[in-house]
Amino acid sequence: MRIVIVKLSSIGDVVHTLPAAALLRRQLPEARIVWAVDRRASAILEGSPVIDELIELDPRAWRNCFWSGPARVDFRSRLSQLRDGNQNGGKNADVAIDFQGLIKSGLVAVASRAKRRIGFETAELREKASRLFLTQQVDTSGFVHVIQKNLALARAAVARPGPAKSNGEGAYEFPIAVSSDDERYVDAIIENQSGDFAILNPGGGWPTKIWPAERYAELADWLWSECGLRSFVSYGPGEEALARAVAAKARSGAAQPVASTVKQFVALARRASLFVGGDTGPLHLAAASRTPIVGLYGPTSSRRNGPFDPHDVSVGRDLWCRAECHRRTCWHWECMDIPASEVKAAVMKRLADRR
Repeated sequence: MRIVIVKLSSIGDVVHTLPAAALLRRQLPEARIVWAVDRRASAILEGSPVIDELIELDPRAWRNCFWSGPARVDFRSRLSQLRDGNQNGGKNADVAIDFQGLIKSGLVAVASRAKRRIGFETAELREKASRLFLTQQVDTSGFVHVIQKNLALARAAVARPGPAKSNGEGAYEFPIAVSSDDERYVDAIIENQSGDFAILNPGGGWPTKIWPAERYAELADWLWSECGLRSFVSYGPGEEALARAVAAKARSGAAQPVASTVKQFVALARRASLFVGGDTGPLHLAAASRTPIVGLYGPTSSRRNGPFDPHDVSVGRDLWCRAECHRRTCWHWECMDIPASEVKAAVMKRLADRR
């Protein structure tokens, strides 16, 4: 049996789909599980024990320069891989599961030539027209968190009814492979640090998800003086200036900018005593690593996309405009104008629960 998982991006969305992939592997140990993913979000899946084949797509490059020779060659190669697999004598997929709900993800499912193409009910699709590419839609509106919705699709694929949660509240599986090189990178970062540490992640995929650098700096000073926690200020591509601004504004000198790949970040998060940041990829990687979390939420819903450990704390402002907002830009900034005092109180609560 050949199963194609279609979840193209982003990193957080890919992480939220890993428990569904783990369920498929557990229930169908002999199946060949293939994952079609955007090349920019693929690193977290490399080496995962539940995936037999990773198909890295580059839709942005195809869209921008499809008529160039290399782009056409790459497109044909990935299409062939979707249809036939990498193995000699490969065959079309038996099942494709569209965890994205977009027209482009639906087209990828069709390109796999799978006879069964499973996806969300129409009301839950991000682009309603993508229902035309599905042969089976699953009622997922009864579930709140996106992980539960994804697990419902996986259960439909194995045709085994049951609860959406895997092994109890929050006991989801995140099969992420971290190498010894990644661990050594983290060893080098923390070798001169004594005691526990926190991760502060000031970046965000959207400007509307960013909490001010000066408040992260204030938090870093407070974590050091009141909790005895040094802070590593994590950053990804294009976020170095923001991380360095946080460190520069922190008067205690207890905030250190740290660059990392996604796997290195996971290795770091697995050792951290606390993570504080907005609704972006590192928060979801920290959740998958079982790091205690305080999440800062503005234009998105913590109930749907937030940390799933019942002890984790999400902080936000209940404003008239927040319902189903998801705006990447906005004419006002109130939703992320969260007082530092509220975040400190949330940190105290989370650390108390951890202890």
